[in-house]
Amino acid sequence: MPGLVLFGRRWAIGSDDFVLPGAFELFVRLVWWIGILVLYAVHKGQFNCPGGGLLHSYLLGLIILLASIICALFALVYVSMQGTISNPGPRKSLPKILYTRLLLYFPEFIWAVVGAVWVSDNSVQCEKTVINGVMGTVIASWIIIIFTIIGVVIVFDPLGGKKTFYLPDGVSRNLESSQSGQLLYNVKSSATRVWEKRIRLLCCCIVQDDDHRVAFTSIAELFRSYFSDTDLVPSDIAAGLILLHQEQDKMENCPKDPEEVLCHSPSSLVTDDLDVELENAAHYMLFAAAAYGWPYYVYTNPYTALCKLNGDCCRNRPTDSDITGSDRHNFHFGSILKITGLQYRDFIHISFHNKIYEIPFFVALDHKKEAIVVAVRGTLSFEDILTDLSADCEDLTLEEVLENGFVHKGITQAANYIYRKLINDGILNQAFTIAPEYKLVIVGHSLGGGTASILAIMLRNSFPTLRCYAFSPPGGLLSKSLADYTKHFIVSVIVGKDLVARLSMPNMEDLKRRIVRIVANCNRPKYQILLRGCWYEVFGGDPDDFPTELDGRNQDALTQPLLAEESLMVHRSPSYNALEEEPHLNSPPQYPHLYLPGRIIHVVEECSSRRLCSSDIKYTARWSNETVFSSILISPKMITDHMPDVVLKALNSLSQEHASCLSC
Repeated sequence: MPGLVLFGRRWAIGSDDFVLPGAFELFVRLVWWIGILVLYAVHKGQFNCPGGGLLHSYLLGLIILLASIICALFALVYVSMQGTISNPGPRKSLPKILYTRLLLYFPEFIWAVVGAVWVSDNSVQCEKTVINGVMGTVIASWIIIIFTIIGVVIVFDPLGGKKTFYLPDGVSRNLESSQSGQLLYNVKSSATRVWEKRIRLLCCCIVQDDDHRVAFTSIAELFRSYFSDTDLVPSDIAAGLILLHQEQDKMENCPKDPEEVLCHSPSSLVTDDLDVELENAAHYMLFAAAAYGWPYYVYTNPYTALCKLNGDCCRNRPTDSDITGSDRHNFHFGSILKITGLQYRDFIHISFHNKIYEIPFFVALDHKKEAIVVAVRGTLSFEDILTDLSADCEDLTLEEVLENGFVHKGITQAANYIYRKLINDGILNQAFTIAPEYKLVIVGHSLGGGTASILAIMLRNSFPTLRCYAFSPPGGLLSKSLADYTKHFIVSVIVGKDLVARLSMPNMEDLKRRIVRIVANCNRPKYQILLRGCWYEVFGGDPDDFPTELDGRNQDALTQPLLAEESLMVHRSPSYNALEEEPHLNSPPQYPHLYLPGRIIHVVEECSSRRLCSSDIKYTARWSNETVFSSILISPKMITDHMPDVVLKALNSLSQEHASCLSC
C-alpha cells in the first residue's frame, strides 16, 4: 500500500505492517505485565526496606504504564489487520493510535531511568528477588527502546518529505511549466544524491577514483529511475513476490497441451549436437569455476581445502612475470591448479588484478581439448558488483559485419580491458607461439560469462574458429542483432530459474508491474499473505488460491489497469518510458531490450513435487531461445541455480548420464 504518512512525511512502512511486530511486542508486554503483577502481589506488604517507598511507587506506575501500552498495542494490531494492501480505508485511524503509542515511550523512558537509578543505589537493601525483577524490567525497557530507535532509522525515508511532489499531476497543473519542471528536477536530483550516498556508504572500504565516482552516479540514477514511480513499501514487494511464486507454481502444475509438448521434441541431429556441446560445457565449466580462485575451492571443499592449499600451494609457482595482482600465500593459483588439474607450466598468464571495469582472468593451455582457454572470473567483489550495475547501454560497432549494436556498458568496458591485455601485451601471440595448432576458447561464469561473450565478439574477426562458453551470463547483455550474430560461435548455459540470466531493465520493469498488479488486486490482508507464504516456502504443499479482483474478468478487461493498481503507481519511470516512447533521432533509449548471447542450452532439474529433493537429482537439457528468459521467475532456487557449483554439478550429471548411455 502507499507508505504511511506520519509527522508530515512518508515512511518506508505501511499501515498494515504493524500486525506481526505489534503482536510480538504485545505478547512480550503481556508476559512482562503478568510477571510484575505477581511480583507486586507476592511482596505487597514487604516494602518497608530502605528504598522500599520508591520501589512501591515504581511498581505501581509500571503496572499502569504497561497496561496502557498493552491497550495501545492491541488497538494498533487490530486496526492494522483490517483492509487489504490496496484498501487502507479501514486503517485510517491507525496514525492516531500510533501517535498515542509513541507518546507512551516518554513515560517508559523516564521509568527506565528511575529503575536504573534505584537498582544502582547501594543504600537499597530490599529482597534480592525484587531487585532482580526490577533489574530485568529496566533491561527489557532499554532493549525495547533501542530496537524501536533502530526500527525508526530503518523505515526512515530520506525523500519522505518530497514524495508528494511525485504525485503530481495536480501540482503540475497549478504551477508554471518552468516552475514544475524545476521542481521535478530538484526532486530527481535529491533522489539521485540519496542513492549515491547509500552506494558510497556500502563501498566505503574500497579505494575510490574517477571511475568509481562515474559508476556511483550512473548506478544511483538507475535506482532512482526504477523506484521513483511506485508507492510500495518493502513488505508490499515481499508479499508480491510470494503471490507471484505461488501463481507460477499453479501454472506449472497445469497439464501442457500435446502440441506444446510436440514442439519441444528435438530431432536426432539437434540431440547429437546438444550432447557434444554439453560435454564441452562440462569440461570448460571447470575453467570458469577455477577463475574464482580459493573462495570457490574452499566453498566446495570446506573441510579439506585449507589443508591441501597450505601443503601444496608453495611447491610450484609460475614466474612473477606470469602473474599480476595480489595472490597472498599463493592460494588463488593453488586453487586453480587443484580445480583444473593442469600443471603450472600450462599457464600463459594469470591476472588477479581487480578494479571497477577490470576483472581477473587467466590464459592456459588445455591439452585435452587442444585449446587455448581464456577464463574470466565472475562477480566476487564490490568492484565487480559496480561493474554489473553499470547497466547503461553503449554502441558496439563491428566493421564489415554489423553496423551497430547495443551492449551492457560496464561489462563491455571489462571486456575492453581484457582485450587490450590479450592483444597489446602479446599474451595470445605468446600462447599461439607455444601451441599454434590449438583453437581459442573463451569461458566465464556470471559476470565472467557476459565479459567472455563480448570479448569473443571483439576477437571473432582475428580468430574465426573461436568458441565461447558463457555460463549463467546476465540477461541484459546484447541487442537482438548482436545476439543473433553470436549464435555461430557462442553457447550460453542456463540452469533452472536462474535470476541473473533473466536480469535486464525491461524484465525488472515487467516484474515491478506484475508485483503491483497482483498486490493491488489481492483481497487478503498482507499479514495472511506473508504468514501463508512463509509456510509454503519452508514446508511446501499446494499453492494458496488467494481470491483477487482479477478472478472472473475477461482477457480484454485484464489489459486495463484497475483503480487500486493505478493508486500504487506514482508515474512512469524513465526506464519504462524508454520502452514505449519514440526515441530521439540517433539516440538509443537508455535501457532497450537486451538479450542473452549465442545459442542457449537450458538445463532443468527433474524433481518430485516435494520441496526438499533427494540427493540424486536428475537434470534434462534442451536448446532454448531468448524469449524463454524474457520474464523473471520467482523461486527459492532463483539464486542457487546461478551458483557455479550448481551449474558444474548439473553439467557433470548430464555428461555422465550421456556417457553411461553410450556404454550401454
